[in-house]
This record gives sequence, structure tokens and C-alpha cells, in this order.
Amino acid sequence: MSQALRLLFQLALYVPLMALIGYFSSQPRFTVVPGNAALVRLSFVHAAERLRECRERSPEELAKLAPNMRAALDCPRERAPLHVELELDGVVVYRREARPAGVQRDGAAAVYHRMTVPAGKHRLIARLRDRPQGDFNYVREEALELAPGASLVIDFSAAQGGFVFKG
Repeated sequence: MSQALRLLFQLALYVPLMALIGYFSSQPRFTVVPGNAALVRLSFVHAAERLRECRERSPEELAKLAPNMRAALDCPRERAPLHVELELDGVVVYRREARPAGVQRDGAAAVYHRMTVPAGKHRLIARLRDRPQGDFNYVREEALELAPGASLVIDFSAAQGGFVFKG
């Protein structure tokens, strides 16, 4: 009798628990993006050009250095900050200066921005400057049709010529 009673108590406990888990596995509904919108993500890591150019050391400077430190060129490690802009339908929606990582400011800079936009046709321009001064040296303009619930990722690859639109 105690075995049957134990089984009855287990059923009384487990059935409501399973029903609760079953309900919350499908409810409430969760969507990343509202039904009439699309998601645009700008996400990349890039190392900019050096902040200052290398200079050649004079023979006097080389003589003052230890023998194992006598490199003819003196190249500062610090890199320029990245300047990034994202323009949507003629309006700049994101502008950032991303500093290089590292104690010596000689690493790559990371950029991440996420935004929801209305679904439909858009003109998107992504710009990047990875040198100390001057205009943007990487620009990509795209006319896009974003479906409701779609996700567009904007990546950057200097090897592929600049910005890459995926999705």
C-alpha cells in the first residue's frame, strides 16, 4: 500500500510541474524584433593605422642603445582611433570614435551597435576612417529591402575591401 501511495503523491506533484514547464516553454511569446521592424547590427573589430609614422634613428641614437635594442627604425606602437558613422535614409543614426585596446593603445578597436528600424526599403551608408586624419577611407552605400523580422549584420573586413552586409 505504501508503494501505491508514494506513486500517487509523485503523480500529484509531477503532473502540475510538467504542465507548468509545458506552458512556459511556449508562452509568453518572445520576439527579438517587433513584427513590423527589422534589426540592424554593426559589429566588427579592426586595428587602425599607427598614430605616427616610423622614423629612422641617427647613428648617434643607435650608439646610445644597448646592442640588442639597435633597430634602425623607431616605430611608435599607438594606433589611431576608429571613426565610424552609420547613416540611414539621409540621417546619421550612429557616430562613434572607438579607441584602440591595450595599455599601449596598440590593439584593435571593437565596435558594436544594435538598432531596430522599420521594415521596408532603406538607403544605408556605412563609413569608417582608420587613419590619424583625413576623410573616411572606407565607405559603402547600399539600397536595401528589409523584411519584417529580418536581421542585417554589417561587418568590416579590410581584406574584402571594407564593409560587408550580411543577411
